[in-house]
Amino acid sequence: MLIVSLVSIIVLFLLTKIMGNKQISQMSMFDYITGISIGSIAAEMATELEQPVLPLVAMVVYGISAFLISLLASKSLKFRKLTTGRPLLLLEKGVIYRKNMKKARLDLSDFLTLCRAAGYFDLQDIKTAVFEHNGTVSFLPKAEKRPVQGEDIAVYPKQEEVQYNVVMDGKLMQQNLKSVGFSETWLKQQLKQQGYGAYGEVFLATLDKEGNFAVFPMDARVPEWEPFE
Repeated sequence: MLIVSLVSIIVLFLLTKIMGNKQISQMSMFDYITGISIGSIAAEMATELEQPVLPLVAMVVYGISAFLISLLASKSLKFRKLTTGRPLLLLEKGVIYRKNMKKARLDLSDFLTLCRAAGYFDLQDIKTAVFEHNGTVSFLPKAEKRPVQGEDIAVYPKQEEVQYNVVMDGKLMQQNLKSVGFSETWLKQQLKQQGYGAYGEVFLATLDKEGNFAVFPMDARVPEWEPFE
C-alpha cells in the first residue's frame, strides 16, 4: 500500500504539472470536475492493491484528456466557447439583462450580493457588469465613481446612503418601502412616470432615504452583439 500510494502521488503531481496550475477562481466547471475526478481516482488507487494499474490508467486518461482539451481551446475560439463558455453581459448603462442572468444561473439576490461584495451598494454606480466564464462577475464603474485620485484628496464627497430594494422580481417589498420612509402611493406615481403600470413589469427598483430612485425593467432585450468574446 505504501508503494502504491507513493506512485499515486507521483502520477498525480505529474498530471497537475501537465494540466497547468490554476487558482480555484480561474477554473472552469470542466476543470473543476476533472480535478475532482482525478483526485478521487488517485485515492482509490492508493487502496487498490489487487489491480492498481486500472485506476492508474484512468488517471492518465483523465489527465491527458484535460490537457488536450485545454490545448484545443487555446487554438480554437469556437472550441473554447464550447468547453469554457463565454462572458455574459448582466448590466449595461442602467439596464439589467434578466435573460442573461438566467443563463448564468444567477438570481437577483445573488447578483446584488456580488455587487455589494465588490463595493457597489448603488447599482447606478456601475456602468457594466459581466459574468465571466469562471463564475466571477467583473464590474466597470462609471467615470465619476472611479477610485479617488491624488488630485481629488481635497474634495469631500457627500456620504452616500444604502439603497433599499423596494421591488424585486415584480413584487413589492413592503417592509423595505416603509423603512426608507416613502408610501406606496408615492412609489406607484414614480413608476407611472417612468412608464410602468404594475409591479410585475419591474425586475428591480431601488430607493434610498433621500429619494434617489432607480428602476430596472422585467424583460430587457439583450443586445444582439456583446463585446465580450
